[in-house]
Formats: sequence, C-alpha cells, structure tokens
Amino acid sequence: MAELKKVEVVGVPALEGKYISQMDQWPLECVEFNRNHQFYDNLKAGRFTTTKCKKCGYTAFPPGVICPNCWSEEVEWVDLPRKARVVAVTETLAGAPAGFDCPLILAWLGFEKEDPLKHLLARIINCKEGQLKEGDEVEFVSFEVASHPIDVKKETKVCERYYYAFQPVKK
Repeated sequence: MAELKKVEVVGVPALEGKYISQMDQWPLECVEFNRNHQFYDNLKAGRFTTTKCKKCGYTAFPPGVICPNCWSEEVEWVDLPRKARVVAVTETLAGAPAGFDCPLILAWLGFEKEDPLKHLLARIINCKEGQLKEGDEVEFVSFEVASHPIDVKKETKVCERYYYAFQPVKK
C-alpha cells in the first residue's frame, strides 16, 4: 500500500510561486476592502461577535452590514457565546483542502436556547482524530492566519488576518 506524504503548501503553488489572492480561503479583512472588518478586529482581540439589528432585533451570523430580516443598515456588534456542545462531528482523514492538515475536523455545534446563535458548523482544532464525541463541550478560539500583500492605490499593504475555530474544553 502506498504511503501518504505530508507536503507543506504555502499560498498556492502556481504562476512560478506567486500568490493568487483570488483563491484565498479568507476574505480581504482590512478596512480598505471589507465593511465587516470589525468582525476580524474583534477576532484579533479574542472576541466572537456578530451583528444585531437595532431596528427589529434580529441577530445574524455571519455578520453583515444590512439586516437580512428588515433590510435596515442600523446594526450593532454583539458578543456570541464562547462555548457550545457537539451535535455531530465529521473527520476528513485524507484529502483535506490545501492549507489544512489532516485530520480536518468539523462539528455541528449547538448553543443554549437563550443564545442568539442556535447552531453553527465550525472547524475544530487542537483535537486528535477520534477524540471528539457527540455531547462534548467546545470553546471558541481565534488565531492569526497567513497574511499576503494587497495593493492599495499605489502602495502594497500587508494586513494582519485572523480567523476562528473551536477546540475541546480541557477537563
């Protein structure tokens, strides 16, 4: 049986090693390109947030600049719960997308009834294959992701980038 090799991929190995920003897994997070940049600023500060409509009270996730319920632009940032329970889990043991290590673990998470977020499909990190089970408690974690140069007018800017996942709560 053939043995799988682990290969480190930095960016997208195409066009003589140049980075293809259109194939980036995360949006352009800086203020010049994204009206939701506050979400990423909050991740950098270790906060899990979304937007809530000031007009109708609807809480949307992912966050947006317009309420999907009443179309109002009057939204505010609110904190989301940092802990959830695993409802279902799936593990990709081979063939994860470029930039992700195997196993790639995803879980359908359930939150408390009073929380504005009821369910979420999220990546699970700091977890070994077969470790996560239905009913386990997980917690929010934010982390820095690779930056890349962005052309802003006639200057090149490198924006800090952050994203989120969940990890098992240590017992």
